Amino acid sequence: MSATPSDGYTVWAVPGLPEVQPGDDVAKLIAAAEPGLADGDVLLVTSKIVSKAEGRIVAAADREAAIDAETVRVVARRGALRIVENRQGLVMAAAGVDASNTPAGTVLLLPEDPDASARAIRDGLRAALGVDVGVVVTDTFGRPWRAGLTDVAIGAAGVRVLDDLRGGTDAYGNPLSATVVATADELAAAGDLVKGKAAGRPVAVVRGLAHVVAQDHGEGARAMVRGARDDMFRLGTSEAVREAVTQRRTVRAFTDEPVDPGAVRRAVALAVTAPAPHHTTPWRFVLLESQESRTRLLEAMRDAWIADLRRDGKSEESIAKRVRRGDVLRNAPCLVVPCLVTDGSHTYGDPRRDGAEREMFVVAMGAGVQNFLVGLAGERLGSAWVSSTMFCRDVVREVLGLPEEWDPMGAVAVGHPAEEPWARGERDVGSFVEVR
Repeated sequence: MSATPSDGYTVWAVPGLPEVQPGDDVAKLIAAAEPGLADGDVLLVTSKIVSKAEGRIVAAADREAAIDAETVRVVARRGALRIVENRQGLVMAAAGVDASNTPAGTVLLLPEDPDASARAIRDGLRAALGVDVGVVVTDTFGRPWRAGLTDVAIGAAGVRVLDDLRGGTDAYGNPLSATVVATADELAAAGDLVKGKAAGRPVAVVRGLAHVVAQDHGEGARAMVRGARDDMFRLGTSEAVREAVTQRRTVRAFTDEPVDPGAVRRAVALAVTAPAPHHTTPWRFVLLESQESRTRLLEAMRDAWIADLRRDGKSEESIAKRVRRGDVLRNAPCLVVPCLVTDGSHTYGDPRRDGAEREMFVVAMGAGVQNFLVGLAGERLGSAWVSSTMFCRDVVREVLGLPEEWDPMGAVAVGHPAEEPWARGERDVGSFVEVR
């Protein structure tokens, strides 16, 4: 049922609230600072003071570990930034873990149950002042496809958090079939306009919107969390995979910006999900993260390559030109050598079958490398797979100290692209398909 709109409202920040300490009664603090609250007012309370009062301050020298502990599901990641679903069911940056306005070496977690926190504040204000108000606990969110931050409701009591207009009509008589207004979020944003982000005013009051205040506590802000069944972007599997695959390009020029080692390892984690024969794990990835290790390998490979080219009768000019083509590996800030390990392969004593057995493992290696390249693209990293280590495997094994049974399968240059990737031309799928 849609609520009746108001002709206007007033919103102001509550002055004079003290610094909140663990164990404080937030309702009593608000009542003392704003004793003139009236029935039908709506309180917008910043979650940070609720968390402090509830003792949600935890020691954490490493904020990332605290984020891990509060995370249920990683939705998206770019560098160190993670958008996750947290224990409260909220999808937000860093699980809502806040390292600001809290003592050094500690972080502030969101209230364990923001709806319950809102109910406690509402009941406390009723007991202290004899008024029936709505309470919204707010926190700051970014939003997909929109720049900037705003406050939204993460907890609520006594507020009609959603205004369902479906089944009604607009001013022209057109039926409304999909309009559900996020009233609690609108209230949170209105409060944020007067509270500010750094003004030290964590509570605001909205007056004049009594129609959004309910007699009972209501369903709370949890009702605003979109369920998995209705969430078109919960995983976005096909869209995300398609985007990462189409973004992948062979990048031959990189900036000097360092590569996040965690991003490379996350790409390796994707690589090792590739299919492989006989339930084996034939992939190994040697990460050359230091300039010294990269230079040592590439110098040895260059010497071996030049020796091969001279044996082929190439001129010194031709050799120099070919060697320059290998600069994509030399100029990359990170180098990865994928290696094939055929532990678990079968031996048949039949050249035909033994050859097919080897090919199965090579195909699995190719699938792993492709997963790796797509994973790097998903991390917004450029890459180039180069076959060079396959032509001097003994040299690579010796320089890197690899076991004899590890077969280097090329090398992947990794870095931040120095320029926008070229547009991939359209390819006619039909020209690659034969139907029988």
